[in-house]
Amino acid sequence: MIRYDLTCDQGHAFDGWFQSAHVFDSLTAAGHVLCAHCGSAAVTKALMAPAVSSSNATPRGLAAARTAQETALAALRAKVEAEADYVGTDFAAEARAIHTGTAPERPIYGEAGADEARALIADGVPVAPLPFMPTRKTN
Repeated sequence: MIRYDLTCDQGHAFDGWFQSAHVFDSLTAAGHVLCAHCGSAAVTKALMAPAVSSSNATPRGLAAARTAQETALAALRAKVEAEADYVGTDFAAEARAIHTGTAPERPIYGEAGADEARALIADGVPVAPLPFMPTRKTN
């Protein structure tokens, strides 16, 4: 995944995550990358510094909030991480087990592939995507 700082023709700044630079270019050319503030499709990459990691770096998470929407997303992320159990890549299996009653009911979050998420929804398991990447916790 690659994160870009983006701007629209109205001067709004926001960021987006893409599978690759090629995917960003294809989606932008097709008019599928829209401004998070006004919906404009005239979106370009903003000048940004490269992310350089070191052995003592801490995980970055969300950048400092710049808008009310980003502040709300940061608050949502903090609430989810504080109140739900991180189950990592076992999310689909754990969500299904909670739904069928074979695991204790509790709020969870984690990672699931698109096919896994579609299967959960088709089976009536109540799930929703998060508007951010989960923090990977280790035990």
